This record gives sequence, structure tokens and C-alpha cells, in this order.
Amino acid sequence: MSIIDEEFGEIAVRRSKMARSIKISIAPNGKLRASMPLYAPELSLKRLVRLNRAELRQMFNEQNSDKIYRNNQQIGKSHTLIFKQTSNPDTKISTEQQYIVIELAEGEDSESFKTQTEIRMFVGKVLRKQAKAYLSRRLEYLAREHNFEYDRVRFSHASTRWGSCSSNGTISLNIGLMNLPHELIDYVIIHELCHTRQMNHSDKFWSEVEKYDSDYKKHVSQIKKYNPGI
Repeated sequence: MSIIDEEFGEIAVRRSKMARSIKISIAPNGKLRASMPLYAPELSLKRLVRLNRAELRQMFNEQNSDKIYRNNQQIGKSHTLIFKQTSNPDTKISTEQQYIVIELAEGEDSESFKTQTEIRMFVGKVLRKQAKAYLSRRLEYLAREHNFEYDRVRFSHASTRWGSCSSNGTISLNIGLMNLPHELIDYVIIHELCHTRQMNHSDKFWSEVEKYDSDYKKHVSQIKKYNPGI
């Protein structure tokens, strides 16, 4: 279920028996999401959004202060953002060769919640395409190079982690990895491949990581400077 707001766009709604009140938060994709009691009327959520519009904007800005998309920003390994002010009634986003072109509607603020959300959704699609092309090949290469075995790879858009490995050998890689330097991408892949042998973060696990990444401690420190969200 979802509702549509003129400023915030689609707001995903989850009803729960456990919910005692309506709560609004920001999802990993940058959009608003709400949880509410099973029988709470939809109008109550719309009223809450209307009365708390300023607070919701502030919440968005605080959570995404380091994720505002700006002109000439590099996206992954192959695209650059380009903003164009137009007299069009609606903002349009498209790709032109290596550029992501944002044609702003007349009077539209490039840093508004609505515009930034639209850009974030489009960037997510671009990064996912890049990730499928590059990360899958890189994972396959490093696994073959170091004699690792894994079941399959999937691509995620997690907001708090770069990757994960399930007990059945499925490796999940965050599409946001495409924004990292190549050596940190390799570190994350090696990290997850090592989980196919050690499903923990014990000394044995880190010894395994060190076999294939002698600078892993430096990479652990460096990757903390980056945010997995997009």
C-alpha cells in the first residue's frame, strides 16, 4: 500500500498489529515510508504529513546531508550528473552517453526533496546496471583467482552495509560500491568471499582476509569514510 503526496511523491505504507501510532521515516531509497495501525484511516496519515511537512523536510536533509546530488558529480565509474534549467512544466531525467542529464522544471530547486528523490531513484538504476556489469565479473575473477566458491550473487541497495554472505553461499553486494575506489571494492568482495569459509568475524576470519588483502586494515579504516547509501 502507498499514498501519493504532491511534494514527497510515493510514500510506502506498512500496516502492523503492533503499531500503536503512525510513524514516518526515510527508507534506504530516499523516499518516505510510514508504519501505522491496521485500522487507522489513510486520511490520518495524509493529515500527519501535511501538518509536519517542515519537520519531514528537515529529517530528510539531516539524513541525506552528505548525499545531495550536485552538478558535475561523478556517479559510479561511468556517468556524470549535468543539471539544466528549462522552461518545461516537469523535471525530466535521462542518460546521454556518459551523462545523467537533469532537465529541471521551471522554478524547480535542484536540492528540493522532490527533485533529489527523483534523481536518487534514477541514479539507483544507473548504479545497478554498472554493478551488474562490473561487480559480477570482478567477483567471479577474484573467486577464481583465490579458489573460492559461492552459489550466486545478488545486488542490493542496503543503507548500512556494503555486502553480505548467506550460509548457502549467496553473496550480496551493494550497488553503492560503484562509488568507491577500486581497491575498496576489491576489499569488500574479498571480505564476503572469506565469509564462505568463516561465517563470523573471528581471528580466523581476519587471517583469511589477510591472505588475499595484506592492506585490509588500511581498507577497513578507509571505507568508514564512505556511506553505503546512495
